[in-house]
Amino acid sequence: MNDPIDRLMQAANAHPGLVHRGRRLDTTFLLESGTAAALVQIRAGRVESVRKGPFVMPGWDFALRAEAEEWARFWLPVPPPGHHDLLAMIKRRALRLEGDVKPFMTHLFYFKALLASVRPDVSLSAIAPLPCDPEPAR
Repeated sequence: MNDPIDRLMQAANAHPGLVHRGRRLDTTFLLESGTAAALVQIRAGRVESVRKGPFVMPGWDFALRAEAEEWARFWLPVPPPGHHDLLAMIKRRALRLEGDVKPFMTHLFYFKALLASVRPDVSLSAIAPLPCDPEPAR
């Protein structure tokens, strides 16, 4: 259970602010770390499933692909500069964003916090501003 991908669903769904931020998000994305791949399905901000590959022609909206070493640095408790943020990794061309980028860019803070949620001793509020409480019922 040392693999961050194995902890993704539990870490993300345990944070009510993160689920609230993604409440309008329904997508499936491919997360590749070197030769390992996982399909992450999100419905209304909750990670519904994380299925590990290999896959034969998987269906996904967008893909995030990086070498395993890049993800290992990203998932450190305090990542070094250039590894601390998804857009920084894209800018350095260490992370490739492929497919329909609209759900990723529309919910950028959600994805930044989602993927950082598996860092040891992470404070999601420091990574991406998240609402503290869900909207009051009307």
